[in-house]
Amino acid sequence: MSIVRPYRRTVRQRVHGEYGLSDYVKHPLFAKDPAHYVRAYLLIEQDLKRLFDYIEPSDQNLPCYSYRIHELLLRACIEVEANCKAILLENGYAKSGDLRMVDYVKIEASHRLSEYRVRVPVWTGANGVRRPFSNWASRTPLNWYKTYNAAKHDRHSEFQSATFEMMLDAICGCLVVLSAQFMEEEFAGGMDIVISGGLTDGWDYAIGRFFHVDYPKSWAETERYAFKWKELSSQVDPFDNYPYPP
Repeated sequence: MSIVRPYRRTVRQRVHGEYGLSDYVKHPLFAKDPAHYVRAYLLIEQDLKRLFDYIEPSDQNLPCYSYRIHELLLRACIEVEANCKAILLENGYAKSGDLRMVDYVKIEASHRLSEYRVRVPVWTGANGVRRPFSNWASRTPLNWYKTYNAAKHDRHSEFQSATFEMMLDAICGCLVVLSAQFMEEEFAGGMDIVISGGLTDGWDYAIGRFFHVDYPKSWAETERYAFKWKELSSQVDPFDNYPYPP
């Protein structure tokens, strides 16, 4: 049997195979203050596009490093942590003490972040499609997150490891976590942002309309959403908590 009530902060493939309309993500009980998280990402994206004025987005420049790159890496990873924490806590995750990556990796089961792909539309070379959470498919650490921790705690020694590539994967990782919660919805001052379908090559526009995103399509039918939102939306609380293990 398919899922008849959506999980909080979780978008998922529908029974017909697509992701469909995302009206349910705008319900006040789906996520607490979602615009707070989207706005933080959009500022990072703006700064990334400014950086592209000076560092060409290409394979050749992946090893580059600088203070601006270091700054964006840290900001993006902080946002990944903030979003992962919100997903877990708003779904009733019960654990005392601070949450860490050993907790955040549990989101792989509910969102399949490892399957998301992000395409940089102005890239030169073969590495313009990023899968920032691919390591989670085998429950191995994320290289860009390890770099973030190293560069945060010992910038002098680890400064050169905070490369353009690590920064780009961190920003794409932030976008993936947001897309897995809200699809393309930006919560822009109460205005509905309508995107008329995806791109012609099977990709979809992402939040900010700069990157392109490819959503997981491998959910079993029993794991897909089969709810009728018009019927659910009249309920006091139309959402379920995902049962994350402690």
